Amino acid sequence: MPVLRWRSTVEVLAEPLLEQATPPYEFDDDYVPQPCVVHPTGTVEYPNWDLPAELLERVGEWSAELEETVGISYFDAFTTQQSKVGGYPGWTQKPDWPDCACGIPMEHLLTISASESCGRWLPVEERTRPGSGWEVRAHGEHEEDDRHGMAMGDCGGVYVFLCRSCPGWPSVHRYDC
Repeated sequence: MPVLRWRSTVEVLAEPLLEQATPPYEFDDDYVPQPCVVHPTGTVEYPNWDLPAELLERVGEWSAELEETVGISYFDAFTTQQSKVGGYPGWTQKPDWPDCACGIPMEHLLTISASESCGRWLPVEERTRPGSGWEVRAHGEHEEDDRHGMAMGDCGGVYVFLCRSCPGWPSVHRYDC
């Protein structure tokens, strides 16, 4: 189960960063990320699957035209499916927004995606690495390469939500695959 630990800037700066997690892990290796570098990239995202029904129908028609003419759908172009802080959850199934015990809808805090291979959303620094999705193979297929090396179902991920209206900022998570 995901666990959030809140630390102050003073606490973070007071402790040196670990070069590597100390083995033995108490978790399955499929859930321990490979060492990697984070390249934060700001972007604006838009809702995908939980648009109002009438708008979803109109966007769906426009998306089909868009995909036919430029090769990418609205649902792929306007919401990233990768790991991220904030933004809109890149649902792969029907949206499952949680409500806090206080009755307020919780906000999306974090997504840990099963895959980081979708080249359309890679930071500029990542686009030249082998398997980035920007390098096209001889047959025109993109090579898959999940840099963090974690398995979380079939192309989904873990979404973490929180309520900043309640003391202690309670959190919940959803799995989506």
